[in-house]
Amino acid sequence: MNASVSRGTVMRESTARDAMRARGLPTTAPARVGNDRARARRPSTARSIARARRGEGDEDVSVFLIGAGPGGVDQMTMGAARALARCDAVVHDDLGASSSDVLGLATKEGVEVIAVGKRGGASASWQQDDICNLIVQLAQRGKKVARLKGGCPSVFARVSDEISALRAAGVSYKMIPGISSALSAPLSVGVPLTDRDLGRHFSVTSAHDPDGIDFSAFAGIDTCVFLMVGKSLPVVVERLRRDARKPSTMTCCVIRNGMQADERSWFGTLDDIVEKTSGESLSPCVLVVGNVVTLVGDVMTLA
Repeated sequence: MNASVSRGTVMRESTARDAMRARGLPTTAPARVGNDRARARRPSTARSIARARRGEGDEDVSVFLIGAGPGGVDQMTMGAARALARCDAVVHDDLGASSSDVLGLATKEGVEVIAVGKRGGASASWQQDDICNLIVQLAQRGKKVARLKGGCPSVFARVSDEISALRAAGVSYKMIPGISSALSAPLSVGVPLTDRDLGRHFSVTSAHDPDGIDFSAFAGIDTCVFLMVGKSLPVVVERLRRDARKPSTMTCCVIRNGMQADERSWFGTLDDIVEKTSGESLSPCVLVVGNVVTLVGDVMTLA
């Protein structure tokens, strides 16, 4: 064994024994297993966890691509909250009714907060290229930037465009995941996406442009989840019945503003869900189609 490695090992063990004696713990070490040299190079798991809790190791990160979750600080990760507190600028999407609570985590003095979100396809809203340019420029000015998105950055959030812009500009970044509404909205109304008997797999699809979807691919999928389906619900339902051969009696539910204070849901079947939601303002909403919806109970009484 290399002498320097051996001395380092002895010093670590001595320090550990002293600490254990101070706490009245036994100091007899268990038998060693495996390669000592590899173990000496391996960082301590406890130290890594402690550094993560303190937010260390991100000193060289210029832009945090953060998922804010489905709404409210209770649905955010601790990593997201810590990153927000350390940033000089926050570039955020429309986070709905929870915007003020989430943005309240950006506590650094003089923090710059810029709203770039859009909802309902408003023509006067920011374009993606402009958002990419903004976060690059802020980072190049020496600011630590939080790019805050609803849900998870990896799920229909155009994060790939922003990553490409940051890479092209040589700007360092880190992604912090969030809870997607595809997962949280169904759970909020009691619908699990998988079940040993009723839901062996599920798909998540954006219904923003239903004409670009091959609905026949859903024929063998037990549970189908559609995001951004507020305006396209009738088309999605019709195409599931026609192209995916889903029976008209297949249970489904629509959840608007899942996990928000004004959440509302409609339960039914592919035969009547459009009628049940007729005249309602659905955006933003999630559609869940599959037998797992029956696990809520008697869905007819919940309609």
